[in-house]
Amino acid sequence: MPVPNFQDNDASLESQWRAIILFGKNSATYKFAFAKSLLEIISLEKTSVSLQDIAPSYVQGILEHLKQNDKQGNSKSSIFLEACRNFNDQKIDYEHLLNITLKHGFNNVVDAFHTVNGSIVNDVFYHKDYNGNQKNLVITDSLLSLKESQQFINFDQEVDARWNLVETAWNLEINPNLLEVKLDEELNLLFFENRMMKRKNIASARDSLNGYQKGKCFYSFQNISIKSGDDNLCAIDHFFPHVHKMQLNKNGANVNGVWNLVLSDKIINNDKRAKVPEIKYLERLYKRNEFYIASKHPLGETIINQTGKTPFERRMFLQEQYNLSVNLAIQKWKPYIEFEPLF
Repeated sequence: MPVPNFQDNDASLESQWRAIILFGKNSATYKFAFAKSLLEIISLEKTSVSLQDIAPSYVQGILEHLKQNDKQGNSKSSIFLEACRNFNDQKIDYEHLLNITLKHGFNNVVDAFHTVNGSIVNDVFYHKDYNGNQKNLVITDSLLSLKESQQFINFDQEVDARWNLVETAWNLEINPNLLEVKLDEELNLLFFENRMMKRKNIASARDSLNGYQKGKCFYSFQNISIKSGDDNLCAIDHFFPHVHKMQLNKNGANVNGVWNLVLSDKIINNDKRAKVPEIKYLERLYKRNEFYIASKHPLGETIINQTGKTPFERRMFLQEQYNLSVNLAIQKWKPYIEFEPLF
């Protein structure tokens, strides 16, 4: 049974950017710090930038995340990360830190950034120019064009959420087979509890879920926003209605589980209420959940633990919940408007 591909039927620049952030190989969190620096370059509309210019914003993200989670990579030793730790501990000064950043901090991330599942994305966002005395990046139109996208306002928060999820996985003090990321419905935060029942907040639920839906309403594929205060701020919806909680729980399903949470346009969400979506949306939910699993982080582990170890088991799990929920519902539902689906 083939695994759903995030970029199937969607070769857009937004999809390629998100594929890099969500599915690129993670041996360190440098990619996320670098991505945030690139987003700043977009806003400045520069066509060329030196690594020396990028270094301050790049290293700042690493410094801040190290204060929360010390492990920011899989390597047993890193000259760059050790320098960042030393700076946080006031053992070296900022100029020394920047020198080490320029010498060691970009060694792998610049070459590896565009790689997803062993291949380079179709439209790269920069080219290296290391021929002179200074190491430069030549910014492509592909990167600058992202600013024109309605999705651009969501990218920075999505990068932060992905970064938080990855570093959480590396710093866990719990067996992944027992992991369950939970939703705080009042704060719209994802969190988990360790063996001592100590709670750790991970990230905003909206920020964490949005990229995997390509910034679109799960049902209508209208553009949505995760930016607080926006008129278009999306709603967090239970695919299987929350009112069915008691009956579905008896069948071993946690309706508040990440597997059942989707983002939707708020008008669409108000129309749906406690109705059960038509059967075609069940396949979409399966695909979205498989994106999490392919992304290899705590949301994926949680979905496996909640819905099944294999794709077949997960399909059967969703179908069982659907059969139960349909028996509890008066009618099936579909949105009043729906654009071409992107997954």
